[in-house]
Amino acid sequence: MEKEEGASVGGKIKIGVCVMEKKVFSAPMGQILDRLESFGEFEILHFGDKVILEDPIESWPICDCLIAFHSSGYPLEKAQAYAALRKPFLVNELDPQYLLHDRRKVYEHLEMYGIPVPRYACVNRKVPNQDLDYFVEEEDFVEVNGERFWKPFVEKPVNGDDHSIMIYYPSSAGGGMKELFRKIGNRSSEFHPEVRRVRREGSYIYEEFMATGGTDVKVYTVGPEYAHAEARKSPVVDGVVMRNTDGKEVRYPVLLTPAEKQMAREVCIAFRQAVCGFDLLRSEGCSYVCDVNGWSFVKNSYKYYDDAACVLRKMCLDARAPHLSSTLPPILPWKVNEPVQTNEGLTRQGSGIIGTFGQSEELRCVIAVIRHGDRTPKQKVKLKVTEEKLLNLMLKYNGGKPRAETKLKSAVQLQDLLDATRMLVPRSRPGRESDSDAEDLEHAEKLRQVKAVLEEGGHFSGIYRKVQLKPLKWVKIPKNDGEGEEERPVEALMVLKYGGVLTHAGRKQAEELGRYFRNNMYPGEGTGLLRLHSTYRHDLKIYSSDEGRVQMSAAAFAKGLLDLEGQLTPILVSLVSKDSSMLDGLDNASIEMEAAKARLNEIVTSGTEIIHEHGSSEEFPWMTDGAGLPPNAHELLRELVKLTKNVTEQVRLLAMDEDENLTEPYDIIPPYDQAKALGKTNIDSERIASGLPCGSEGFLLMFARWIKLARDLYNERKDRFDITQIPDVYDSCKYDLLHNSHLDLKGLDELFKVAQLLADGVIPNEYGINPQQKLKIGSKIARRLMGKILIDLRNTREEAMSVAELKESQEEEQITLSLPASKKEDRNSQPKLCISGDDLRRPGTADKDEDDDKETKYRLDPKYANVKTPERHVRTRLYFTSESHIHSLMNVLRYCNLDESLQGEESLICQNALERLCKTKELDYMSYIVLRLFENIEVSLEDPKRFRIELTFSRGADLSPLENNDDEAESLLREHTLPIMGPERLQEVGSCLTLETMEKMVRPFAMPPEDFPPASIPVGFSGYFSKSAAVLERLVNLFHNYKNSSSSNGKN
Repeated sequence: MEKEEGASVGGKIKIGVCVMEKKVFSAPMGQILDRLESFGEFEILHFGDKVILEDPIESWPICDCLIAFHSSGYPLEKAQAYAALRKPFLVNELDPQYLLHDRRKVYEHLEMYGIPVPRYACVNRKVPNQDLDYFVEEEDFVEVNGERFWKPFVEKPVNGDDHSIMIYYPSSAGGGMKELFRKIGNRSSEFHPEVRRVRREGSYIYEEFMATGGTDVKVYTVGPEYAHAEARKSPVVDGVVMRNTDGKEVRYPVLLTPAEKQMAREVCIAFRQAVCGFDLLRSEGCSYVCDVNGWSFVKNSYKYYDDAACVLRKMCLDARAPHLSSTLPPILPWKVNEPVQTNEGLTRQGSGIIGTFGQSEELRCVIAVIRHGDRTPKQKVKLKVTEEKLLNLMLKYNGGKPRAETKLKSAVQLQDLLDATRMLVPRSRPGRESDSDAEDLEHAEKLRQVKAVLEEGGHFSGIYRKVQLKPLKWVKIPKNDGEGEEERPVEALMVLKYGGVLTHAGRKQAEELGRYFRNNMYPGEGTGLLRLHSTYRHDLKIYSSDEGRVQMSAAAFAKGLLDLEGQLTPILVSLVSKDSSMLDGLDNASIEMEAAKARLNEIVTSGTEIIHEHGSSEEFPWMTDGAGLPPNAHELLRELVKLTKNVTEQVRLLAMDEDENLTEPYDIIPPYDQAKALGKTNIDSERIASGLPCGSEGFLLMFARWIKLARDLYNERKDRFDITQIPDVYDSCKYDLLHNSHLDLKGLDELFKVAQLLADGVIPNEYGINPQQKLKIGSKIARRLMGKILIDLRNTREEAMSVAELKESQEEEQITLSLPASKKEDRNSQPKLCISGDDLRRPGTADKDEDDDKETKYRLDPKYANVKTPERHVRTRLYFTSESHIHSLMNVLRYCNLDESLQGEESLICQNALERLCKTKELDYMSYIVLRLFENIEVSLEDPKRFRIELTFSRGADLSPLENNDDEAESLLREHTLPIMGPERLQEVGSCLTLETMEKMVRPFAMPPEDFPPASIPVGFSGYFSKSAAVLERLVNLFHNYKNSSSSNGKN
């Protein structure tokens, strides 16, 4: 009868909010409750402080679902009595909330359910300053029951409501104590150098200090299947709270690892708190729970408010109106009047994505290899040095080895080089009447440029500069002890590289491409992929080369893919893994590439006829030597030199206007803060309006860039062309047309057209002059990457087949439905536990992906893991790299059938796509190659057609900056941005490239799995995942108990 009285008119479900008003009127609570109410299925009843504190429970409002949680002054016992009387569905159980007030009980409870916690010990005192025989304190450690905790260690009051936490430091570091406390203004901790003895006035927990790199992670669950995580600056660093311009603490959404997602689920269930916050420490590859807070909401995240409202809606509907559909409407009620988010025209739809696929097929894996976004021109200065100071510097950092190369990248190393260079640069510049040799003049100018580049920005942090010193000549000198001789370098080659920084356009391109992938690469997933960072069915890993522009492109892409907020740096640290051995470098193919460039130089500079070795050039134009080179390349090269000089002279005049005293290049260059430029998302309108170059490049540096190109492209004294400079001329040309069109450089458009004709022929042929050479070079450069891709595909297949076999066995178990009840109980009394990850793998999969080895090895059977659709698990692997690896991978894919071992096999790429690729001269910024693996669940496991590969590629931002034939292109050009071309198919529509065929064709060019270094399992994970079967069984039972209490709570 009470439930009938509680049912409101119109059948709305009543949600009672029995919470202190201070908490009810907080912004997150208001945002979420408003969203819940807007669904039209609920009526929100606010009890209010007067009712909660003064009225008897019999007169409290009657509700179907109850939100109740403890806070200061809250009568928890009264709320328990009300729940026992009315039996509403409890979002958060009330009984376990007592546990949260005692840190000892929290840790005990966490340990009972196998959830990792820091190593700790309890010191319990009945009265203040009580002496305890099991507690010993020395200068640099405390000992509790024989367990020693060396400083630094953490001291926490056992009272969960006391937030005065201390960290004690060792005497070797100067000693002292830092007190952590709840934020007061902009402070969250205070250092006390004089305090060295621990507190004795109460009971405390002592635990090992965990080094977290200055970042703490706060996790917020909404039910056991949803978790949102945010990283914040740890108070242990300097105690200064980082706040944004609105005064809010700066926090960054982060991805949880599979192990951490499991921990979030277990914390939620162990404490029976659907809405629950807890603190996570990440240290040395392991994760630990160090505090459980109970009811907590994320602040200032509208995406989280949307998610929380949707999850709570489903929770309440399932508990009180299971007959109603909990399917979300296409547009959430509070978003009906919001404008639809456009893709800003940056990513264009192509032919490569179907958008939908048959119900029998499910997406299993997305692998993408992606080039970085738009960047500033890369710069390089080469000079031979004989100065003693520079040679000594080389020996200082190469261990004193006379023939060893030295790389200088750190701030200390670059500062040493700057100090030496400042002493070597002439204080005055020789006049034009000087008798100094021309080479000496050029050497002095290059030293000035080195000095100027090193001085850019005023500091080295965040600025992309690196210097190589390679010894060239040596002499024998007597050893210091007079016994024998030793080698001493007398000349070295200095190579300074700088520039190549991701621009505001590059960041914008990468972020938009991430959004495009989110909305188009995962058909059938719908809005579920909008929250990849919170789901348990998506396995994402992002890899990047060592280059800063590549890493930042990866971070910006991740931001768009996962709909993240905030700056790129924390996203980069949290989500992107560097793997330079897989995604950097051309060393493995350097000999072959030099041979290709030599042949290319011969064709271009001498006008040699292109040789057709493999059939008709009309039928197979890509099979010729130097395919793509213009027939009049020699004439175009001379035109290129003339036009380059013309543009250089104009930039020189602009630079002279900036500095009247400039008569030679490489004069004092104003600070060029690339670190600042890196954070930009939009163009600097004020700089553009005032007629300055885009970004932070001044006219002097711009002139240095162009004069170097003009000199390196053509040596007048030797009458020699350097065709390796053609891509750099094209690069600078395109950059200035896109970013500096407002400078109105005459002839720049003509120069671009000529440079593009030559670059379209030169760049692809640098990776091989013909298909056989392209295949050889490509396989050497991309060998490791290809091996990793095959591992990704194979692991996905094995996991999918394991799930399919498990599903089949579960279906067989359905026959128990027809058995007598007693037999069914016997059959189900022991839940099936998948203790080892190896049990889920098929035979022959010993050499696993190293990624998997670092993750969960022990899993609950999905049937008991409360995951409704484990078979929809999707693996995503993203590899961000440079142009060389994109070309190399593409060459392997399209020419692999030319290998002797695969004679007679058809190409992986269809004829139509080969023709299009031949016409695709440039794989521009944000170009990509995508492999998607689909599983046909209606085909037998043994059928090769069970797994199908779909290959697509995009030319990237391959649109001329001269094209402004539509409003969209013109608008983007005003923003200094080019659109990214949509994906194109590499296979015929309806064709079926099986995974088996793909492996056979690519395996000869891929690094074998056994050659990959063994994975190192992070210390601590083994302990966590080797919990006994009894612990896992408790978790299984708890899942059932939680589900049963959720469905039966409130029933009479």
